[in-house]
Amino acid sequence: MTAPLSSTKTRDALRISARVSAELLLVLVMLAVALWLLGRMWSVVWPLVVGLLLTTLTWPAARVLRRRGWPPALAASVVTVLFLLVSAGVVALIAVPVASQSGQLTDGVVEGIQKMREWAAGPPLNIGDAQINKAFDTAVARAQEGLGSMVGAVVTGVSTVVNGLVTAVLALFLMFFFLKDGPRFLPWLSRQLPGRLATDVPTVFERGWNTLGAFVRSQAAVGLLDAVLIGLGLWILGVPLVLPLAVLTFVSAFVPIIGALFAGFVAVLIALVSNGLTDALIVLAIIVVVQQLEGNVFQPMIQSRGLGLHAAVVLLAVTLGGSLASIVGSLLAVPIAALIAVVWNYVREQLSDPPQEPDGADEPDSTAPVLS
Repeated sequence: MTAPLSSTKTRDALRISARVSAELLLVLVMLAVALWLLGRMWSVVWPLVVGLLLTTLTWPAARVLRRRGWPPALAASVVTVLFLLVSAGVVALIAVPVASQSGQLTDGVVEGIQKMREWAAGPPLNIGDAQINKAFDTAVARAQEGLGSMVGAVVTGVSTVVNGLVTAVLALFLMFFFLKDGPRFLPWLSRQLPGRLATDVPTVFERGWNTLGAFVRSQAAVGLLDAVLIGLGLWILGVPLVLPLAVLTFVSAFVPIIGALFAGFVAVLIALVSNGLTDALIVLAIIVVVQQLEGNVFQPMIQSRGLGLHAAVVLLAVTLGGSLASIVGSLLAVPIAALIAVVWNYVREQLSDPPQEPDGADEPDSTAPVLS
């Protein structure tokens, strides 16, 4: 016979459930308010984030100069100028090949479209030229109808470019100040906080900084290896725009999983348009091999799994970040997830009970030698 439910235990369970639900609701409200404030201050937060990411990438060079006795301001200035020169050189190396090979790429696109039309006209699709022309006319008509939207998009694009330039300038200035005064920040922060916060907050900040630096530098190293190997394969096959594709591979490495898929898709598409199906399949094989080497050899060796995030967590974080904030969200998803993991691990450490010593641990061992 089934025992009847206890009214006392039921009330206690409902009371606990209600209290936990109310607490979770308050936490969610607090997170919503924090995200709202973050969105309102995004024009300041975004340059700060970019500046921190750039600082983690350039800090090792500044640290070497400071250890050699260079003044902090001089070391930060030299590293900032070198970073600007390298960035300008990379942009020039990308722009020149794109401009010189744009005509060749356009001709390849036209030829590729013609091949696709010929393939579509044959079995099994058997799509005639009349249907293709009708679809083309429909697309042109829709493009003409959306001319006003296109103009608005161009204006928005110009505004985005201007905002991007402003963000870049602010980020560079912040990077300089972080390189110059960064080591003073944690001691200063510790002096400003009361009680236990003076220890907890700087400790979390230090762990988060180490995690962020490990992520950025490891992703840069892995991306550089991918770019060199894939770029070498593209160069051997004679695929155009080798340098821009290699740089795209390097930049895409900072968006784990999805970035590699995107860069590989672009490389295969350009190889298909310019060199044909055979070379496109070879490029696909090269990318698959390099990605396997990255996942099984390069990344474990360089990164040493320092983030402590499962691949499924990384994929979900990138997907969620992209859906919430597009490219910016995809770029910041993994570092944010890693920082959340740092905070969570520290909180667990503080809330965990200390390990209990076995019984008799404090009693002296009668068999141990006694030093007189």
